[in-house]
Amino acid sequence: MKRGLLIAGVALSVFVLAAEVEAQDAPGFQKGDRTLALSGSGSSDKDFDASTASIQVGLGWFIADNVAAGVRQGVSFADVSGNDAWNGSTRVGLDYFLNLGRCKPFVGANLGYLYGDTVKEQFIAGPDVGVRHFVNDTTFINLVVEYQFLFEDADEAEDAYDDGRFVYALGMGVKW
Repeated sequence: MKRGLLIAGVALSVFVLAAEVEAQDAPGFQKGDRTLALSGSGSSDKDFDASTASIQVGLGWFIADNVAAGVRQGVSFADVSGNDAWNGSTRVGLDYFLNLGRCKPFVGANLGYLYGDTVKEQFIAGPDVGVRHFVNDTTFINLVVEYQFLFEDADEAEDAYDDGRFVYALGMGVKW
């Protein structure tokens, strides 16, 4: 048991040291950096009679080397049998980034509002996790998973947490 813990500790130390060495040469985020991330999806039946599309845009500003404040705007559209519907959500959030070389995992939280033709208009909030992987010094692949719970006022927020939903986004982004 002790030998296994020692081996695991040494392996973890080597991994952390290697990641730190790689991180020194890799692109990263610094206070004042700005980011723009874009993701989207869509689907249609074979005759294009029923179609859906969604897009999410995120703007961020690094208020510290590893901390970004931002806003995410999501819009979805559905056209089924000639009936179209639009929905949207606007969220503000704060994310903390780890510096692991070209890979920048993050964790954070967001708060916003859900609105549209086919949803009950209400507040949304919850944690998010993700990763940004740099493909060059300014461009990254962006993956975000949000857990959103819905509520109409602060009194409902605690009870609504268990009835949330997951929202996924995969796309590209740039920093400047």
